[in-house]
Amino acid sequence: MIQGRLKEFLLRLTPPTRSNLLDELERLELSGDEIAGVGEVMETLRAEFRGGGQTQKRNSPPARYFFAPLEPLLLDGAPRHATTGGIQRGSLSAIWEWISRDLLPTMARDYAKNLNDLIAADKQREARTAAAAFQTKVLKSLEGILASPESADQIRSRLASYTASPTAFDDVTKMVGALRAREELAKLNEALPAKLSRFEKAEIAKVAPLLAAFAKARPEQLPFALMLVFRRLKTQWQLIRLATKAAASKNAADVAATPYAAAVPMVLDRVEDKRTLLRIALRHERILVAKEILIDIYDTEYALRVRIDQLADSDWGRRLDALMVSINELVESETRRFPDNVGHVLEPHRLRSYNSLSGRLTHLAWKGRDAVTDGAALFKKVLGGPAKSSA
Repeated sequence: MIQGRLKEFLLRLTPPTRSNLLDELERLELSGDEIAGVGEVMETLRAEFRGGGQTQKRNSPPARYFFAPLEPLLLDGAPRHATTGGIQRGSLSAIWEWISRDLLPTMARDYAKNLNDLIAADKQREARTAAAAFQTKVLKSLEGILASPESADQIRSRLASYTASPTAFDDVTKMVGALRAREELAKLNEALPAKLSRFEKAEIAKVAPLLAAFAKARPEQLPFALMLVFRRLKTQWQLIRLATKAAASKNAADVAATPYAAAVPMVLDRVEDKRTLLRIALRHERILVAKEILIDIYDTEYALRVRIDQLADSDWGRRLDALMVSINELVESETRRFPDNVGHVLEPHRLRSYNSLSGRLTHLAWKGRDAVTDGAALFKKVLGGPAKSSA
């Protein structure tokens, strides 16, 4: 049972403050930070919000309408690293508190009252229009403030009073970019296929013109467009195919020079997020879950190393190397306490499918196909005409 004084303290907090407290405790839990004695507090808070019919996403209606354009870009979890093309859902509560209390308090109060009245009257279209108008006001205010390094430091300081997340300020700056392109992102999100199960020639041919049109209109916001594609992929490492197919060669330097180079750090972000999920699974001895996570990590590592040449000499390769070292150390450390007949399930050589005969044949097939494609392109460039291939 929660001690009396602690329970009394929680009851003194307003519901929004208790909600923010739960958000922060959950973020710390996902980040791997252990705080003794908070488990029961979290369960009490979760029971309160479940009992009140609230979901895990507890933002108020004015906040939900305000952040609606960001929804396709939102990522769950609590990484310690900045993410490419995505915004952390866990940052939204703190950002909204900062907007409402510090950035535009009077305008935010008027907007919230107006929006709640419109929702009560079931005027959804007018509510969306009001939210769009307030988005524009926030955007203009932030564009002016972020132009000054001193003001940016003040934002960091104020956000720290609402959340300990290291990514909150980064998410504010990304919110600005996403709001600038909100109309184009909405059109792209509507035009893209609902799912991309096998991201190869046919599906890439559907997606590439849409991305090219977006890049022409909003080149600086292209990582957000890539995130819309990324979230539709069944096998997410396949996003790198946009960059490798657009590159002059498969060398890392040429891939990095393409408009779609952000695809590679996005995939690396996913490996880093998987490491967090792996730690949680191992800590709770969920062996089968940990096994599936490791298989996904190893498959992604393999795809990056095979599809991008000279990766080891690039910043991407060095980041991947560091991630894999930390993942291997994590597995070794956690599995020491498991019985031998359990720990062996997570041994790398058992989970790296590409070590098998079929995996090696797949590797050769990939390399062969790349060589044919690169050779045909070179043939066409030298002769000035279409490359001919023998049947």
